[in-house]
Amino acid sequence: MTYPEELRYTKEHEWVLAEGDVGTVGITWHAQKELGDIVYVDLPKPGTRVEQGKSLGSVESVKAVSDIYSPVSGEVIETNETLSQSPEKLNEDPHGAAWLVKIRMSAPDEMKGLLAAAAYQTYVGAET
Repeated sequence: MTYPEELRYTKEHEWVLAEGDVGTVGITWHAQKELGDIVYVDLPKPGTRVEQGKSLGSVESVKAVSDIYSPVSGEVIETNETLSQSPEKLNEDPHGAAWLVKIRMSAPDEMKGLLAAAAYQTYVGAET
């Protein structure tokens, strides 16, 4: 699996794509693979304030329930409604159509502390 270069990654296996002051957030291919078949996604409502490193929701698979940690701080401005009806999309396209939330970032500089694709790939390689 190659990880998209334009994304930044956390060691908790989330990714974020910054476009201006909006960050689109999802879980990584590695995360969905470790979870197995995803059956439910719990996401915050638009207007919810989130903090970097704190839980913003959860993903439930046949194996476990896992928290999703926000890679950036700010306000949730949109959630991916498709996932409430079709959570399995996270297994199919975690870096694309199965994004989780869009956050208006309150501290865009937080992006500097996240991992580039090559560093994340090395990290998950060392983890397996």
